[in-house]
Amino acid sequence: MQPLAMMPRGNVRGVLTDIDDTLTTHGRLTAEAYRAMQRLHDAGMLVIPITGRPAGWCDHIARMWPVAGVVGENGALWMRHDDAAKRLLRRFAMDEAERVANRARLAAIGARIVADVEGSALASDQGYRETDLAIDFCEDVPRLPPADVDRIVALMQAAGMTAKISSIHVNGWFGHYDKLSMTRTLLREAFAIDLDAEGDRFVFAGDSPNDAPMFAFFARSVGVANVREQIDRIATPPAFVTQRAGGAGFAELADYLLG
Repeated sequence: MQPLAMMPRGNVRGVLTDIDDTLTTHGRLTAEAYRAMQRLHDAGMLVIPITGRPAGWCDHIARMWPVAGVVGENGALWMRHDDAAKRLLRRFAMDEAERVANRARLAAIGARIVADVEGSALASDQGYRETDLAIDFCEDVPRLPPADVDRIVALMQAAGMTAKISSIHVNGWFGHYDKLSMTRTLLREAFAIDLDAEGDRFVFAGDSPNDAPMFAFFARSVGVANVREQIDRIATPPAFVTQRAGGAGFAELADYLLG
């Protein structure tokens, strides 16, 4: 990883960003990070959170934050608010019938994992999720050792799920989508942008293993400083890294892009 100062900063159309421990600091969205989003938005850039957080959160984010849209549940959906039409637009990777059918399966698998891995718990935001299962390993429970996190991943995979590790949860779902695939869909459907043709005009910021597809795709991929805490679990690390951690690192990125 090279210092952020080595990254080319011209011709940026959009800034894509993880939320937990990238925009947030110790679980909080700071005023500094929120102002950074607002400044990027006011400069005409597409600011789009790309998160593992649930559909219920995404509804709020799309309506209330200075963003062009949001990708949630690790690529299961996108949402954006059409200010002119005054309505929320939504797109899911799976139709409603599939989502409903999977919920009982997800609940049963979640119960087994919590019983098998001592100290783990369903994520507190599980009730707001449409498509995935989130197991908490450090947000509202004492941090589990890496072996237990790996055990959660293995149990999900044994049940036929895709499993990804964030900075706070292990997320599992049925299907083969990820953050990058739904980012492509959002940009194509909502903004007529071909990401494969224009990827060099976007910056992605993240910090954890489930950001690896984004780090691998974007030449201007940035890890906030705390990415180093999980670097051995990230298949493809970011190209650049900030000096500061969490939301302060995101603000550092915004300062750099805005000159």
